[in-house]
Amino acid sequence: MAKTAKTTAMMEQYQKIKDQYPDAFLFYRIGDFYELFNDDAVKGAQLLELTLTARNHNAEYPIPMCGVPHHSAQNYIDTLVDQGYKVAICEQVEDPKLAKGMVKREVVQLVTPGTQTDNHADTAKVNNYLTGIVQDDAKSQLGLAYIELSTGELKACLLDSTTAVLNEVMNLNSKEVVVAADDLSEVTEQLAKLGILVSHAKATPVANERLLANLRSPLLQRAGELLLNYVTETQKRSLAHIQPAVQYQPNSFLRLDHNSQYNLELTKNIRTGKKAGTLLGVLDETKTAMGGRKLKQWLDRPLLQQEQIETRQRLVETLLDHYYERNELREALVQVYDLERLAGRIAFGGVNGRDLMQLAASLAQIPKVKHVLDELETPDFNELYQRLDDLHDVQELIETAIVPEPPISVTEGGVIKSGYNEKLDQYRDAMQNGKKWLADLEAQERDATGINNLKIKYNRVFGYFIEVSKVNLNKLPEDRYERVQTLTNAERFTTPELQEKERIIMEAQEKSQSLEYELFTQVRDQIKQEIPRVQQLASGIASLDVLQSFANVSERHQFVKPTFNQEQRLQIKNGRHPVVETVLGAQEYVPNSIEMDPETQVLLITGPNMSGKSTYMRQLALIVILAQMGCFVPAEAAELPIFDQIFTRIGAADDLISGKSTFMVEMKEANQALQLATENSLILLDELGRGTSTYDGVALAQAIIEYIHNRIHAKTLFSTHYHELTDLDQQLKHLQNIHVGAMEKDGQLVFLHKIMPGPADKSYGINVAKLAGLPDSLLDRAQTVLDHLEAENSQQLTNQVHQTGSVQSEEQTPAAESAATEEQLELLAPLSPQKPARTSKLNATEQQLVKEIKQTDLMGKTPLELMNLVYQWQQKLRKE
Repeated sequence: MAKTAKTTAMMEQYQKIKDQYPDAFLFYRIGDFYELFNDDAVKGAQLLELTLTARNHNAEYPIPMCGVPHHSAQNYIDTLVDQGYKVAICEQVEDPKLAKGMVKREVVQLVTPGTQTDNHADTAKVNNYLTGIVQDDAKSQLGLAYIELSTGELKACLLDSTTAVLNEVMNLNSKEVVVAADDLSEVTEQLAKLGILVSHAKATPVANERLLANLRSPLLQRAGELLLNYVTETQKRSLAHIQPAVQYQPNSFLRLDHNSQYNLELTKNIRTGKKAGTLLGVLDETKTAMGGRKLKQWLDRPLLQQEQIETRQRLVETLLDHYYERNELREALVQVYDLERLAGRIAFGGVNGRDLMQLAASLAQIPKVKHVLDELETPDFNELYQRLDDLHDVQELIETAIVPEPPISVTEGGVIKSGYNEKLDQYRDAMQNGKKWLADLEAQERDATGINNLKIKYNRVFGYFIEVSKVNLNKLPEDRYERVQTLTNAERFTTPELQEKERIIMEAQEKSQSLEYELFTQVRDQIKQEIPRVQQLASGIASLDVLQSFANVSERHQFVKPTFNQEQRLQIKNGRHPVVETVLGAQEYVPNSIEMDPETQVLLITGPNMSGKSTYMRQLALIVILAQMGCFVPAEAAELPIFDQIFTRIGAADDLISGKSTFMVEMKEANQALQLATENSLILLDELGRGTSTYDGVALAQAIIEYIHNRIHAKTLFSTHYHELTDLDQQLKHLQNIHVGAMEKDGQLVFLHKIMPGPADKSYGINVAKLAGLPDSLLDRAQTVLDHLEAENSQQLTNQVHQTGSVQSEEQTPAAESAATEEQLELLAPLSPQKPARTSKLNATEQQLVKEIKQTDLMGKTPLELMNLVYQWQQKLRKE
């Protein structure tokens, strides 16, 4: 606190409250403003672009100060919270007229990044999850729980590693994480690097134990208690809308780590950070905010159970086949407001008359929705139908009690319908009659005095009064009125009769407003008891909204229903990348098929840069995700296995926060796949080995391919520019070469964007550089250098054979074995089996090869003939 010559009672009160919330901006209510003082004011003025002033200007140490109007404070609060700060809202909690000394003030809510609930148009379809993390005493397991305060969603799961916890937090896009103690230093340190706010609370028993009854693990109970205690402490209001906790396991769904979600651009465009240009952007034709949030939840957690997937498929297919009914459904859903968040505002007590009318308008659409499902005449929608409680009693209560167009304020009257309460009608009648009496009195006094501009007015200081202009004062009969105020151009008067009528009118108005607010809270509390029914209805409507969105997208983009098999067969006929196709248009996009029979494990993809290798790989991943969500897929036909995990390493990026280079990031992500993938997983690796020497890159890429092929047996797409790797199809029987077609025409490279069998004939790197517009002289020089390097490489190979009488395969060269850095070796250590020590003794095949090499006239053969000879020798050694 800033030093002052004398600390006032108000500043003492402020500082006492501020000391309780040292890590938050304190919005301290004074009249119609929220004021910030001291350091809060200095920093707040900068962040909120406010004018910084000072309290006690003449004091030795003036107190920095700035403020915002209370009616527009929410925008300022949101600005601070969006930047990761907390805001403590301090209100006057007693009537200033009744206060003895300082008006009592208290913090009525602490708004934090994870507890922000105000709904804006740009966040209506976005969840704001607050996450809590606890660890068991043995530090072998972690419990994670998350809550969505605006909707009441509460879920929890057990995890076995810090990596899994961080991945879950990032997938949830949590802005704030609550921990119980400092025993999670590793987690909190990583969260801080990611810019996620870490808060503290106690994991002690909570009053409402029923919310955690479904959590079977004591560790998850603690995680739930941690969250509920933090929410109760910060919100200081009713939390009646929070739903009983649901326990889940991430491995019950198709698992995609955060890197894979990022690489595939499922919900966020890598370039813009926006929803446009993502799979979510293509799929989202939902008509309600809660449907949009449900869609993202399904996208984050595709299904693993074939029966559940096929149930969703049948619902989508039914809606797809009933065009008119689907359109009727969409028209009804457009008029359904956000029932989940309305339920939250009702529980918080922050709901107003307009919110209740939105609820009533939404409920009015439910019979229409149920009628559409009746018209579909299929039992497939029975489960959804049962969740569509139209809450007719709630709708009737609202429409009976609340005026059709209520004001925003619920304390100033005009909210309750006439005829709903007899006493309120009496007050209103008194007010209306009183105002009529005033109008009659004004006319009567004009006639009696002859002053045509005499007026009866009202203000808060003097109440009702008679106003006469100065020029007409001489017309007033003596002692007719009692003077109350003199103005420059008029005089104001009253009479005993006017004062009595004012008392009756004001009493009626005051009692009317008080009674209206009381009646409104009674209506609100009645509806509050039905929140579980509202939430069940919201869940059903959200699911139905997602299904109709799937059907609409499938129709618009000509998606087909995929089928599933247990034999690990993958066949996609003319598949398409849904996002790229949306951007390019169906006429420009070149579809591609993917075929992997049960025996095929690895597709090794070669081809020029920009030819479409990465798109082909992403296309497969997105089709798998769509299929396991229960949606149709962009293809002419598709038959798929059900995958348990998808791992991707696509694109190049540094992780500068953690101090990792592009190559290190590649190795980390590759290792994640190699450690966690199963034979039922899908692995997509794009251009592994960049960022190091050619020998290192080839060696690592080959070792990774062999490890996947020999040990994991997962379906894998591996793209590369190392053409040396294409020979692996001779050694690895479950690997096939494919390439993206390209051709040179009149000296220009033409991309065919079509996947073809076999390896690419060359890399076309210089051709791609030409397409990029590099100078011709530079390109000519590059071609000269390339020709020289290729010739030199051929001559070195000839000399090696001539001088040593043998040749080592690339993966056996000392250079390739020794060039790997300690960092690379550490990453790949768990992947590589121990090789037996080499023996100097030659077997029969090797002895025969040495004899052939000694007898061959090397100098009498062309470089191509030598290369063919070396290849034959290499194949004999490999077979051996």
